[in-house]
Amino acid sequence: MAGAHLFVYPITRDLGFAPNPFHGMCTLATCKPKLRKSAVEGDWVLGVAGANYRPYSGKCIFMMQITEKMGFDDYWNDPRFLRKRPVRNGSLKMLVGDNIYHSDGAGNWTQENSHHSNPDGTTHEGNLNRDTGSTDRVLVSDRFLYFGKAAIQLDLASLGYGRTRDYRKYDLDRNPAAANMIDSTIAEHRASLNHIIADPIQFEVAFQRVDQLSGKLQ
Repeated sequence: MAGAHLFVYPITRDLGFAPNPFHGMCTLATCKPKLRKSAVEGDWVLGVAGANYRPYSGKCIFMMQITEKMGFDDYWNDPRFLRKRPVRNGSLKMLVGDNIYHSDGAGNWTQENSHHSNPDGTTHEGNLNRDTGSTDRVLVSDRFLYFGKAAIQLDLASLGYGRTRDYRKYDLDRNPAAANMIDSTIAEHRASLNHIIADPIQFEVAFQRVDQLSGKLQ
């Protein structure tokens, strides 16, 4: 883990969209633009249920090591991620596809009909601007644990983690508690690596859309 960091952030909605743990890879392609811009290959990302996400608040929903980082167009065109393109008349897993952005050739982003679109499927400009405005990056992992409704309690207090709206970043070389937490969690759940341990917490409402500015599902 030399030179690597751990990013810890609160999740307010776990529908299987951000992160998207399906089809053998865990991806973070929307939301958290500052984190997606800053994190690099080898870093770890840990998502915990936000303070208002009872009864899961404070528990770990997922943990992943970034094994690839790519732009939206590369993500859109990569055959490995075709199944992560959203299909709004498909299964819940297909509804929450996060492969939703690609350029039109003139430097403009196209937003596919998805969880981040308006209820009628048209582009939600606020969500598009937030997702793409400051970074053109998707985080990809083929080494992850996704707990969903089986979220686990971790000793985040040992890291000095407190409530935050964005994320906290820990240098794993300088913070042995963070490195040990990752190692012990991976070791304990090794048999579940790259598998979905339980459905997303709000999987049953995956058909709904979200306005990131208000945080409300529509």
